[in-house]
Amino acid sequence: MGAMHVLTGILIFLATVAAMEGVAYGAHRWIMHGPGWFLHKSHHRPRTGFWEANDLYFVIFAAPSISLLVGGTYLGWHPATIWIGAGIAAYGAIYLGFHDIIVHRRVPSRYLPKSRYMKRIVSAHRLHHAVETKEGTVSFGFLIAPKPEELKAELKRRGNAGVRAPREMA
Repeated sequence: MGAMHVLTGILIFLATVAAMEGVAYGAHRWIMHGPGWFLHKSHHRPRTGFWEANDLYFVIFAAPSISLLVGGTYLGWHPATIWIGAGIAAYGAIYLGFHDIIVHRRVPSRYLPKSRYMKRIVSAHRLHHAVETKEGTVSFGFLIAPKPEELKAELKRRGNAGVRAPREMA
């Protein structure tokens, strides 16, 4: 197999990063809030330690990226597989930064969202987590999210089914 032009590779990489938001949306909505709820429900409950069962999804979703990188680098697969694998890994790194560090603060950070975009995705994800149940939640994407007002209206339209009760202050 011949080499691939670097510009073509970069375009494949960028297209993969962009496409991963759709893949993540689908996996989150129909796998994690479907048959994979047995792992994901830990992410909708208060964490009792650093790790949660949901963290296994990081390993599961890394497997295709690793396979494509290894196949393209060492097994003679088409050169595009390297760029696709790198794009999946890049999306995973972006997701890790936004989701685990900025939104859930699993790693201490002083970052506060200031831009409208960042405030929107953080609010959308927090509204997603307001629902503790498998059904009834809103906003399954992460880097592209509906306006918080739309999500609040949808939760209200559904009668706030599954929405976590407010905690009483001691």
